[in-house]
Amino acid sequence: MKATFGAGCFWCVEDVFRKTNGVTNTTVGYSGGWMKNPTYEDVCTDTTGHAEVVQVEYDPKVLPYEKLLDVFWDSHDPTQLNRQGPDVGIQYRSVIFVHDPEQERIAKESKENLEKSGKHKKPIVTLIQPASDFFKAEEYHQQYYAKCGIARF
Repeated sequence: MKATFGAGCFWCVEDVFRKTNGVTNTTVGYSGGWMKNPTYEDVCTDTTGHAEVVQVEYDPKVLPYEKLLDVFWDSHDPTQLNRQGPDVGIQYRSVIFVHDPEQERIAKESKENLEKSGKHKKPIVTLIQPASDFFKAEEYHQQYYAKCGIARF
């Protein structure tokens, strides 16, 4: 199965998902914009409409989509609009790109449950949108933290 998430800088989010039991592959890239085949430099201009995303392949028998969403929510601050920490721009937006109606239903329910939980004092601004074209990021971005020996967790 496939899931696609934007939660700020894709390096950080990819690292979290890659280390999650049940995830079989991760690929970072760009999605949600209008430019075809954008480069990192294009996306950084904040004019392509794309978000930095991680596309996650996972085994639903080991890791149900609901649990994958828990990883997503815990990996970033979903109350920050178009930013995560010092990274600012629409390319850093919090977004769930759903690949089918079942993912959409589960994502909306998960977001609603998180809002009701009171975990966050501010409103959750995460978008839930149909998956669009995914453009793989340049090779040096793939598994960046692993390549550089950066240990986050």
